[in-house]
Amino acid sequence: MKRSRRSVAWDHFDLKSEIVHCKHCDAVYKYNTATTQMMYHLNKVHPSLVNVGGGASCSRSQPSIKSALARTRSCDAQRAEKITQGICKFLEMDILPLSVVEGNGFRELIHLLEPAYQIPSRRTITRLVETHYEERKQQLLKELSKAERVALTTDCWTALTAESYITITCHYISDDWQMNSAVLLTESLPGRHTADHLAEKMNGAVDQWGLKGRVIACVHDNAANIVAANSPTRVPWISVACFAHTLQLAINDGFALYLHRVISAASKLVSHFNHSTTATKALQKKQEQMGLATHRLTQSCKTRWNSVCEMFDRLVEQRWAVVAVLSDRTVTKLQDARILELKDEYWQLMEDTQPVLSALKCATTVMSAEKDVSISNTYPVTFGLINIHLMRNEGDGPRLIEFKTKVRSSLIQRMNIESGEFVSFAPMISSMLDPRHKHLGFLTPTQRLAANVKLVELGEAVGTDRAAIQQAGGVEAALSDTDEGSANTEVATSQSSAMAQLLGDHYTTQCEAGIEAELQNFLRETPPPLNCTPTDWWKVNGIRFPGLAKLARRYLCIPATSVPSERVFSAAGLTVTRLRSRLTSDHVNMLIFLNKNQ
Repeated sequence: MKRSRRSVAWDHFDLKSEIVHCKHCDAVYKYNTATTQMMYHLNKVHPSLVNVGGGASCSRSQPSIKSALARTRSCDAQRAEKITQGICKFLEMDILPLSVVEGNGFRELIHLLEPAYQIPSRRTITRLVETHYEERKQQLLKELSKAERVALTTDCWTALTAESYITITCHYISDDWQMNSAVLLTESLPGRHTADHLAEKMNGAVDQWGLKGRVIACVHDNAANIVAANSPTRVPWISVACFAHTLQLAINDGFALYLHRVISAASKLVSHFNHSTTATKALQKKQEQMGLATHRLTQSCKTRWNSVCEMFDRLVEQRWAVVAVLSDRTVTKLQDARILELKDEYWQLMEDTQPVLSALKCATTVMSAEKDVSISNTYPVTFGLINIHLMRNEGDGPRLIEFKTKVRSSLIQRMNIESGEFVSFAPMISSMLDPRHKHLGFLTPTQRLAANVKLVELGEAVGTDRAAIQQAGGVEAALSDTDEGSANTEVATSQSSAMAQLLGDHYTTQCEAGIEAELQNFLRETPPPLNCTPTDWWKVNGIRFPGLAKLARRYLCIPATSVPSERVFSAAGLTVTRLRSRLTSDHVNMLIFLNKNQ
């Protein structure tokens, strides 16, 4: 029976033995001389392919542009592979669940962009992501195998799904003195977070990545369980407390005094504006009338002390616009205004604390640098805060003095300043190995001497024998590369062997052989400016101080804070949402690993 095939549906279906097949998704329907079911399918499943609304048929001699392009454009294997790899990269870069490829919206988008492309199954995409993970893991293993020493940072966090995770990152200095970092793993942390459990996770990560015997330190926050997990009885590396967290605890001690009243009142005021569209619009109008920047008020966050600084700054900036809105009875009721209005004393205290809070915020930012050396700045910055920014100044009010005094005393206690033990800690050793801070001008002569003695002990323990110096690029190693004739080389070798036999193995002519002498030569040189990058300096001068260079490569790789791990937490906290809760912990690990180690 001959059938009229004028409907646009025939651009998208094939007829075989009274059965119609969709060209786009292989849907099958029985044909009964009408195209109604085919049109319904196109409207519901493939609405973007052709405009099928507003009429049941149209001339087949004028197919839609999209239909014509779909028929003329093919997707060869090479292009299909590029698209598939692009989908994987899309999932990895945005840390999305692998089930995205099964979503109708995603499939419709891909079909619109490339109608001839067949989207791989979720299982195929999963295998490809796993392959990418293994490939990048092998690359990183190769890179880490060249690192003499690495430092770890660790942080435990809880996703929105209430599942706990631990993230471990590593940091190291390459042969050409480049600072490098990588996320090693993000693993589920079931059960109680005991010290033994955490230590087991860290030791397992070290073994998995072939870092046994090469971890110099682990940087962590001040929680009792992670501090205990990094004790010498559980792990073989140095425990370093996160400076940013230590500083936050000291600042919170200061906030706990009178200033917490100001913070509470200011937060309540900001919350009112952030939750009232009427107040927000009125504030914008007042800002325009007064010529102020049309900034929104900033709310503080309990887990980020620097948000208090930002809240105070914004309120002081917008003070008179805020006061004007609260005084306008067409916007703010009298009873509400009485609750929300801040005392003049509060406004004054917010303004007075701006300089010291700004200095503390700057210290946190500087110490949280991930790509630059930061550990060596720990005690120079600490003493700068203690001796300058937290000292009482003429004109300071009693509440500001109270805050400064409390933060200062807390910082001194938490950084072990009074006990003097800090001179042998890793951050102080790092300061001595930083050419900018090597003279330790912020210490007393006795403290400087103790730090020097400790550094010499470490240098002697590392060993600066002849082989080590040659490996580090010492004078003899440099001289051995000169272009000399074979006859001279043979004579020199013969003479060297004879002298070695006469004088013994312990004799050396190098003045740098002694770490103590090397340190004295290092200290005699003028320090570079503060904007000098320590690793760049050592890249040029390491050949002159091989023993110290070896120590510098070990200690300067340690971060001052555990912020690198916490940045992963910030990204991952958005990752494991209710939509993404279908991710297994293995896939969370793989996707975060690929995202952070691109």
